[in-house]
Amino acid sequence: MESVRLGTAQLDDQAFVEAFESCRLPAAQFHHADHIRLAWIFLGQMSEAEAARKIEEAIRRYANHNGIGQKYHQTITVAWMRLVAAARRATAEGARFAEFAELHPELLDVHLLRNYYTKERLERPQARAEWVEPDLCTLP
Repeated sequence: MESVRLGTAQLDDQAFVEAFESCRLPAAQFHHADHIRLAWIFLGQMSEAEAARKIEEAIRRYANHNGIGQKYHQTITVAWMRLVAAARRATAEGARFAEFAELHPELLDVHLLRNYYTKERLERPQARAEWVEPDLCTLP
């Protein structure tokens, strides 16, 4: 997984979640793959609905703490959770994140949502504030 930009690779799952939720994780260490890892961890600990609520709260808190609360995007957060959840359901129980990432490399592509949404739809203020359905392809 060397090619994956994972700023939290040195942390085990519990330490990573604790550092993120307490906002002790430096923003420079939280990359796209870390976002996917956080979703993967939460989905392994609770129902999909609970995991979605938890990641929404955690990312909002983290963004606000780092002075970038205006960057939080509800549709993007929920869409990624749905993609990670579908991939997790298709992955053998007990797989570690590195194995999961190898099996689902598309999730590490920051541009994957372009398969589901036009740029215009995602840039709408409504999409930032609330869930908006995709306009190109249905999410799993």
